[in-house]
Amino acid sequence: MSIDIATARKVARLARIRVEESRLPALAQEFDAMLGFIDQLSAVDVEGVEPMTSVSAMRLKRRPDVVTDGNLQAEVLRNAPDAREGFFAVPKVVE
Repeated sequence: MSIDIATARKVARLARIRVEESRLPALAQEFDAMLGFIDQLSAVDVEGVEPMTSVSAMRLKRRPDVVTDGNLQAEVLRNAPDAREGFFAVPKVVE
């Protein structure tokens, strides 16, 4: 796929990037190079390759699933500008 100057101009406009008219040919070439690289990646056979989150094998850090800050309702509600019946009171926004 080849990117022409009109397409580069349209992409710049959609991205809300001001590009001088003299820079459009270079931008079109850069887009062409990016699409060429994507074509190279799509040609790679990844059948049987497991997805990974890092180049080195590691496990995510885990923590125990325990409640650590319970029973602080009164302290939390003290920060609220308006609290009623144990809850935050907010102005009505839908009529």
